[in-house]
Amino acid sequence: MVITIILITAVVSFIAFSRHDLFDRLQFSAWSIYHDRQWYRFLTYSLLHADWGHLLINMFVLWSFGDLVMQFFTRDFGALASFHFLMLYAGGVVFATIWDFVRHRDNYYYRAVGASGAVAAVVFASIVMYPAGRIFIFFIPVGIPSWLFGILYLIYSAYMGRRGEDHIGHNAHFWGAVFGVIFTILINPVYLQQFLLQMNISN
Repeated sequence: MVITIILITAVVSFIAFSRHDLFDRLQFSAWSIYHDRQWYRFLTYSLLHADWGHLLINMFVLWSFGDLVMQFFTRDFGALASFHFLMLYAGGVVFATIWDFVRHRDNYYYRAVGASGAVAAVVFASIVMYPAGRIFIFFIPVGIPSWLFGILYLIYSAYMGRRGEDHIGHNAHFWGAVFGVIFTILINPVYLQQFLLQMNISN
């Protein structure tokens, strides 16, 4: 499932790099969703990326953490593992934009693309499942405990989302991450019990 999502996203993003009409039709536009009822944009924007760097980073992170999540889902849900992963990813895509949809539904010029919110959902699902893991950032040789990374990430995203001084979808990152935590616990409350147990052991 992870590889399938990566391939579909890569192909659509690649085509849209040179097809501006397709890019405009699929990108997130709160105004178009609210006024023209183009609800499909809640999903299709995640198939687009601003450039190659944006695409490669998102897909690399998805591949890195998605494999771990699929291992847990396969162990706990068997044949339904791919379905649960798809619901996690698609739910992250939609939930990540709800906040900006409400804020910008009358703003014709607000646009957004990228799978960052959905990827954040996957990353935070992995943190719930395996908080004792470590996350390595760029070339820093020492890994950050995944639970600590999660806390710092949420604080940073919330702060930068409030400032709104750059063109990065910090609100989408924040709400995608929140969805990942909630969804993971709801589909299997045992994950929360295991999280608390691992936190107690790691401390």
